[in-house]
Amino acid sequence: MQPSYHVRAIWDPEASVWTSQSDIPGLVIEADTLSEFESLMEDLAPQMLAANEGVHNRSVPIEFTAISRRELAVT
Repeated sequence: MQPSYHVRAIWDPEASVWTSQSDIPGLVIEADTLSEFESLMEDLAPQMLAANEGVHNRSVPIEFTAISRRELAVT
């Protein structure tokens, strides 16, 4: 069975950046926008899988999710 991986983008309201949580060894992402995060993930995840997991010349399923919490004033 082919392994699958996950990448989660988590919004850090104090730093105003998206940070990563992942089971891909070596993958660390920090980005100002979710779009930038996704672009970095698409570039860096295959590199980290090749370098750290020995994955080459195949497609690998990656579950991508984004989590953001906001506080909204109720009047």
